[in-house]
Amino acid sequence: MSISGEVPAGEGSDGEEVFINEEDIIHEIPIDEEDLPDRDDDEDDDGMGDMQEDDSQYAFRAHTGKLVEKNEFMIFLVLIIDEIFAVACSPTDASLVASGGKDDRGFLWKIGSAEDVLELAGHTDTVCTVAFSSDGNLLASGSFDGRINVWNTATRTLQGTLEGSGSGFEWLKWHPRGHLIIAGSEDCNLWMWNADHNAILNTFAGHSSTVTCGDFTPDGKLICTGSDDASLRIWDPRTAQSRHVVRGKLPYD
Repeated sequence: MSISGEVPAGEGSDGEEVFINEEDIIHEIPIDEEDLPDRDDDEDDDGMGDMQEDDSQYAFRAHTGKLVEKNEFMIFLVLIIDEIFAVACSPTDASLVASGGKDDRGFLWKIGSAEDVLELAGHTDTVCTVAFSSDGNLLASGSFDGRINVWNTATRTLQGTLEGSGSGFEWLKWHPRGHLIIAGSEDCNLWMWNADHNAILNTFAGHSSTVTCGDFTPDGKLICTGSDDASLRIWDPRTAQSRHVVRGKLPYD
């Protein structure tokens, strides 16, 4: 690419138009004109085009498994039907990733494959939380529909469904060493189940609003939860009793 003749370069300090020509070039930068877009290219084109598979990992446009973008370092799972609300990585198999979305579905993916491994079907509302057990053998998907589905990652089958009061679940966590699940609900309670037996073990009452977050301590001996009521609670998982309460102040108090 070169300059022939004079090219307008703006206005000078006196308001007169200033021109540049070949004598004003300081340094020429080579450009591969094949990489430049055509003038009539569609402005709405995302520029991705049809790409061939190679040894790279991929970005997928969503639960369809359609390949839309290649990236040499990481994989992206992008929901085209609606938003993704949750992702989780297997603690024992670096190739497995789970996702949950607003389309009422979850998926188990295998990194490097354009197809999903398993659809986490059965929910009737947003799948807002997904998590693997510490041994990687089980995968749980929680939803605003008030159900948690537990899947066997080896057999790719539904192992059981956990339910509480019917109110939606905001999040779920696995015990750091066992198959116990806790989940925070819109009914102001924390729930705990034995996932191997699909049985409720305890209900933790004390918050006065949605239980929005929580987790086991690393040794699994205590549970910490937070709520929209601006309080933080420490629980004994065996007795379901609140050991400590830290109260904050809501902005409208």
